[in-house]
Amino acid sequence: MWRLLLIIGTGGFLGSVSRFLLSRLIQNMALSAFPYGTFIVNMMGSLFIGFLYGLSVKENLLTPEWRLFLTVGFCGSFTTFSTFINENVALLRDGDFFHFAFYTGLSIFIGIMAVFLGNYLTKMI
Repeated sequence: MWRLLLIIGTGGFLGSVSRFLLSRLIQNMALSAFPYGTFIVNMMGSLFIGFLYGLSVKENLLTPEWRLFLTVGFCGSFTTFSTFINENVALLRDGDFFHFAFYTGLSIFIGIMAVFLGNYLTKMI
């Protein structure tokens, strides 16, 4: 178990550092208030995690350790949006439209509310 945690943690470290650097680079080049850096990183992460899961299922080219390193570790910290989207695609692929709509709506609503709540709490301190 410790070995898997180390594998995931290493991927997480590399993903979060990559997200920070790439997002900042893109945003600095965009010279706009629109969050292009985050948007592009999120879309890249979604594409990458979809590619990795597809590759691991179709071609079985990734060992379980490499899949955890790249998907849970790297993509999970590069952007959690990629995991969110991949889970929604799985629900759609399974024909579970109710849980797809519920998960998507609830995630967006509660996510926005959590940001507002966190912001409000910091103002109270």
